[in-house]
Amino acid sequence: MKITLLEPLGIPAQVLEQYKARLEAKGHSFTAYGDKTTDPAELIRRTGDSDIAIIANNPYPAQVVEAAPNLKMLDVAFTGIDHVALDDCKAKNVMICNAAGYSTQCVAELAIALTIACLRKMPACETATRTGGVGGPLRGREICGRTVGIVGTGAIGTKTAQLFLAFGAKVIAYSRTVRPEVEAMGVEYTTLEDVMSRSDIVSIHTPNNAETKGMISKELIAKMRPDAILINVARGAIVDNAALADALNQDKLAGAGIDVFDMEPPIPADYPLLHAKNTVLTPHVAFATDESMLRRAEIVFQNVEAYLNGQPENICKL
Repeated sequence: MKITLLEPLGIPAQVLEQYKARLEAKGHSFTAYGDKTTDPAELIRRTGDSDIAIIANNPYPAQVVEAAPNLKMLDVAFTGIDHVALDDCKAKNVMICNAAGYSTQCVAELAIALTIACLRKMPACETATRTGGVGGPLRGREICGRTVGIVGTGAIGTKTAQLFLAFGAKVIAYSRTVRPEVEAMGVEYTTLEDVMSRSDIVSIHTPNNAETKGMISKELIAKMRPDAILINVARGAIVDNAALADALNQDKLAGAGIDVFDMEPPIPADYPLLHAKNTVLTPHVAFATDESMLRRAEIVFQNVEAYLNGQPENICKL
């Protein structure tokens, strides 16, 4: 089969060569592109007559799917697949496999890092240090003893809950599915409204889909306590970010740590969160560590080999 990697995977060249050699040894062809593109015409050209295409988190729109005559499997080197034209893949019987699990640890760790950065006022502390200021006015707060609300207890939400528990927090959660193993950790499941109103820290960990888009609404943000902070390392569209910015600027919320937005970075200069008070913003990097990129590549190429062996893995429901 013809297999094409449409964008880099962030792994050393010698590691990619090893995966290429494994596929070619079994009689398959493998082509890899060393730069990203979001241009549909270029994606169509790169996909060509590939049987299997590998992408990461750049969009794979409908016109590309429709123009791929031989495409049988789309291997997404990412956990979420909301950037793919899912209906068109379903209509053409294109199987989608993802790389679920590769970023669980690093995304959970960034949720903790953003929490600490907000509670300890890290941006203001750095500015003060670099401009001759002092730390007296910059007294922070601790995670220990606080109530953390986890919205979504999939793999990443569960790992994040474990880390917060290790800091000595009380953890409550809302999720579509109640998981007994999460309850066994000492996590209390409750309603979304209760999570938003009771928590000192709310951390979002749901996928972006028709059910969750805009789920953290203006009304739910208004239920949060004025000394609470919101952390989002999931998807930007889950939160009403304009309402979040308004709440921050009106001191109705103490802070926010945000890695995901309504668009992929670069963020437009007039985007409300860029001008909101008490925010710590990162440019969608929660998934990106040296370790996670290697884990991701291993899952992605295992997906390819499993598909070629007639036993596909990590199949996404369409």
